[in-house]
Amino acid sequence: MSAQPTSVAGLVGRRLLQLPFIVLAVYTLTFILAWSVPGNPLENPEGRRPPAEIVEAMKKQYKLDDPVAFYFDYLGKASGVAWLLGRDDVPADLPADLRPPIFDLGPSLKQPDWSVNEILATGLPVSITLGLSAMLLAVAIGVFAGVVGGLKPGSAADFLTQLVAIVGISLPSFVIGSALLMLFAVQLGAFPVGGWGGVSYVVLPALTLSLPFAAYISRLVRFGMIEEMGADHIRTARAKGLPRWKVAFKHALKNAFLPVLSYLGPATAIALTGSFVVEKVFAVPGVGQHFVDGVLGKDITLVMGVVLVYSTLMVVFNLAVDVLYRFVDPRIA
Repeated sequence: MSAQPTSVAGLVGRRLLQLPFIVLAVYTLTFILAWSVPGNPLENPEGRRPPAEIVEAMKKQYKLDDPVAFYFDYLGKASGVAWLLGRDDVPADLPADLRPPIFDLGPSLKQPDWSVNEILATGLPVSITLGLSAMLLAVAIGVFAGVVGGLKPGSAADFLTQLVAIVGISLPSFVIGSALLMLFAVQLGAFPVGGWGGVSYVVLPALTLSLPFAAYISRLVRFGMIEEMGADHIRTARAKGLPRWKVAFKHALKNAFLPVLSYLGPATAIALTGSFVVEKVFAVPGVGQHFVDGVLGKDITLVMGVVLVYSTLMVVFNLAVDVLYRFVDPRIA
């Protein structure tokens, strides 16, 4: 009984040691791609441009004229290493409320008076709420549809659930979102057209985001249930007179859900990052809109900051699922 906590502790320790290297690799790749995009974030072709001397001064201030210097300077401030070593270029007499945070993701180059930390502080809770709500819906819908199809393979109910799954996987999120928006918000008026507020604002965007994941989960559960319902221990339970649905949910579903549990880690991370399109469709004030605008305007500090935060979240979500997997199935070493 004491081996399991040790193995879990070892898993957590190994993943935490891997975390900096994974995030560093993502940071480096993102930096190369972002820096190679043509354009100047300090100039606005559609409006008034600052004087050339101001542009040059800002380039030197943010090290936008030297990719190597920017790479290491931004990495040091974003990771907290610059703060730890006392090299964050902050005067010692600066008041505490004006000092930059330990993990300083820098200023937004396209949004005046906003830092990347402030943008993430306002938008990230919205994106996380939307992403987690979508995954809860995806699990509920996917498990129900998968169990229905797995218990009666080849039936009309199985055909219907698989048809819905194919549609959910095939249609892009902006198509599903636009259709739901027109039907339930514009035509029926059952939900708000867009924005963010109470629970009613979450339903349509969360449902839109959940459908592709629900479709994939339903297929995983369906295949798992078909296999489990033919296992020896299930036939024994059925021979004892237990109802089919009770056997399915009490005995078969636990093992059939294991592939879904493995899928939930990366799926949750994808739901958080993949909500960018959905946020645009429903005008949700999450990180997605800022990130898209940052990419289009080459706001490199915003792009790098968002990617760093989301890559860290992805590793943490995968770690959480792996730990949960150990408790659900103790046979895993």
